[in-house]
Amino acid sequence: MTGSTTEALLVLEDGRTFRGEAFGAEGETFGEAVFSTGMSGYQETLTDPSYHRQVVVMTAPHVGNTGMNEEDPESSRIWVSGYVVRDPARVPSNWRSTRTLDDALRDQGVVGISGVDTRALTRHLRERGAMRVGISTTETDPEALRRRVLESSEMTGLELADEVTTSESYVVPAVSTGSTTERPRFRVAAVDLGIKANTPRMMAERGIEVHVLPATSTIDDVLAVQPDGLFFSNGPGDPAATTHQVALLQDALTQGLPYFGICFGNQLFGRALGFGTFKLKYGHRGINQPVMDRTTGKVEVTAHNHGFAVDAPLDQATSTPYGEATVSHICLNDNVVEGLELRDSDGNLKAFSVQYHPEAAAGPHDAAYLFDRFTDLMSERSEVSRRAPSSPSSTTEGEI
Repeated sequence: MTGSTTEALLVLEDGRTFRGEAFGAEGETFGEAVFSTGMSGYQETLTDPSYHRQVVVMTAPHVGNTGMNEEDPESSRIWVSGYVVRDPARVPSNWRSTRTLDDALRDQGVVGISGVDTRALTRHLRERGAMRVGISTTETDPEALRRRVLESSEMTGLELADEVTTSESYVVPAVSTGSTTERPRFRVAAVDLGIKANTPRMMAERGIEVHVLPATSTIDDVLAVQPDGLFFSNGPGDPAATTHQVALLQDALTQGLPYFGICFGNQLFGRALGFGTFKLKYGHRGINQPVMDRTTGKVEVTAHNHGFAVDAPLDQATSTPYGEATVSHICLNDNVVEGLELRDSDGNLKAFSVQYHPEAAAGPHDAAYLFDRFTDLMSERSEVSRRAPSSPSSTTEGEI
């Protein structure tokens, strides 16, 4: 398949064992075994920081046929802890390809395994649930590898945003139309919990200047940007183990700052509103998940990558210190909460979030409208602010 003759061993924490060949780097790795149902977009999956500490099993049998390129990464590196495929492409075939998937994994030290019956492995994870796993090209004894798997960290209880966030703030400017007097429509403070490159890009295309801030940012750091809105990105880890960003979001909601969250940002929004979160049996990962937007009745095909979900009532609104919260989106496969919204006493939208990925570069693009919904929310709030009585300490009209 790849020309490699090095044997590899995969052992799940419950003892289920698979043997195959080394794919990517040789060595040993551990993580949470999860499966992704996407048939394309594997480069975006590999470079999505949300997959930090996870070993991804690809359900599509043939992976790597378009190689790897310089345009599609969602971050500066591959984040998965390990990679499991059945039949890797021998030769990539795409005009943008600069190297093979095998070479990219090897160059970045990502241990993988090929030649595995991924259908059997996926069925096992669906029946038993996501669990810890080890892949090794140096260990031949399954029981010895399993002992090390059981010593590795579980995803539950892990706070990982600090491990994937940017170390310094940076700005993604609004896309210019060429006007010399043009100013951004809005300015957004985006807290990087594992942000994907396409997220600020999609905001910039809508005239938004995006200030990407580290996960450790405070409410003062956010307000220093003088934002029209606050955004929380996707990211890895257990939302129940995260406290700093929840407190930051609660401060922002108290001040009436419009909010939009994606994936991990949805889970933290739920916690900020007083809801709990729980771990799904095997999670949602792939680019073919049906979700209903309950505010419009429309169904969209969406990209998912989450192992946790918000525990909120589907059949009633919930009063919170910040307004009335409702479930705005649900997954039609299992009724898992896929979106929340917060409204004031007059029924005006204040903040919202979704559990899936409207920024998915590989598609589908059914949910791209959510970025327009965010700009509409900021526009409405800006209009309300302009109508409000001014005071000597208020911001001069026209400032951002």
